[in-house]
Amino acid sequence: MKSLKLIKTTVFAFIFCITINAFAQDKMMNEHTVMVGGAKMYPSKNIIENAVNSKDHTTLVAAVKAADLVDVLSGKGPFTVFAPTNNAFNKLPEGTVESLLMPENKKTLQMVLTYHVVAGNWNATDILNRIKKGNGKAVIETISGGMITAWLKGKDIYVTDENGNSAKVTIADVNQSNGVIHVIDTVLLPTS
Repeated sequence: MKSLKLIKTTVFAFIFCITINAFAQDKMMNEHTVMVGGAKMYPSKNIIENAVNSKDHTTLVAAVKAADLVDVLSGKGPFTVFAPTNNAFNKLPEGTVESLLMPENKKTLQMVLTYHVVAGNWNATDILNRIKKGNGKAVIETISGGMITAWLKGKDIYVTDENGNSAKVTIADVNQSNGVIHVIDTVLLPTS
């Protein structure tokens, strides 16, 4: 009798798990996703949960892990992240990425990465409105305390760092559960 009860309980638990999994998959299938790095970015997932699936952001993900910022970017937010691609990191002088990933350079790496993050959920329309209000430029404070400037070139949004380096937003409005990502083609660098 106990065996039959155990079997019924196990079958019920199995069916319940399958039903919950199917419901979760159905919900994700109905989300408006954006393709980044060959992977769908789901608005119900957080920044880190999505970024780890982008083959174009493996360097950024490795850097976030080395800087111990995974918990921050998995947190409630909201955050706006200007996310450099692997090609953006490849534009840096040879050896820069390897040097930044060394444990002794963790503080510098944290400063560089948080220079790409803005508090709040700034979609492209929000940025464009700020650019218009700023007569063609929007100066934005990052969570590192540094400043970046957003501006337009034709219909494209660009972001310039304090050193004059400009990054083009190549994919805008990649919505996340804790903010939004804008993919950029150049690494932004704070002043030393």
